[in-house]
Amino acid sequence: MKTLLLAGGLGTRLAEETSTVPKPMVEIGGYPLLWHIMNVYGCQGFDEFVVALGYRGEVVKDFFLNFHERSSEMTVNLATGERTRHGGRAPAWTVHLVDTGASTQTGGRIRRARHRLEDSPTFLMTYGDGVADIDLKALVSFHRAHGKLATVTAVRPPGRFGSLHLESDRVTAFAEKPQTGEGWINGGFFVLERGVLDLIDGDQTPWEGAPMETLAARGELMAFRHEGFWQPMDTLRDKQLLEGLWDSGKAPWRVW
Repeated sequence: MKTLLLAGGLGTRLAEETSTVPKPMVEIGGYPLLWHIMNVYGCQGFDEFVVALGYRGEVVKDFFLNFHERSSEMTVNLATGERTRHGGRAPAWTVHLVDTGASTQTGGRIRRARHRLEDSPTFLMTYGDGVADIDLKALVSFHRAHGKLATVTAVRPPGRFGSLHLESDRVTAFAEKPQTGEGWINGGFFVLERGVLDLIDGDQTPWEGAPMETLAARGELMAFRHEGFWQPMDTLRDKQLLEGLWDSGKAPWRVW
């Protein structure tokens, strides 16, 4: 089963980092967030990826083209240009890199990548800007059991501010950045049937607009509830949070 990764966003709210690289290539712990997301999939047996490129797509291509060189010791003969790699570890992934347009919306990117999904009637899909400790095999099993066209992972939104519990004017408890106890939001990490592609009109169709609304109206969209860790990287503050977790050695999404 293939995994489609949407990796073409501008990341305007993370402009400090995305002026020269696309948002999924912003680094956490010395590796792009895209690499972290792919590891979440790869370690659970989903090791063939279709990466939908857009803004600064050449940065993503260069990363994968030079992956062996980055992760290995090398000997270079300057006279001949001959290069010899020594050691190094690389995952056994197959990665398809598809240009889907600099200004294409999320639904349009999915549609433009459809030729790479022809042999995968069911495929996984996620955005290139969020990580989770999600059990992907449980997600796929849930999807197959209900038999609908689409499954979205529902998550609790992470709190951005410390929570105060008050009695009159007295603080009785404080929780630093808790997940909110109310509501569910789209956490990405979809499982989709190819039939959803017919609901995407063109490049300017956001996946989160008419396609998902139509699926919901037809009863073809189911929610897999994920109660564990989930964190997007929308702002510099989010990036710093993820870096702190990684540097602590306790990154919840590091399931590999």
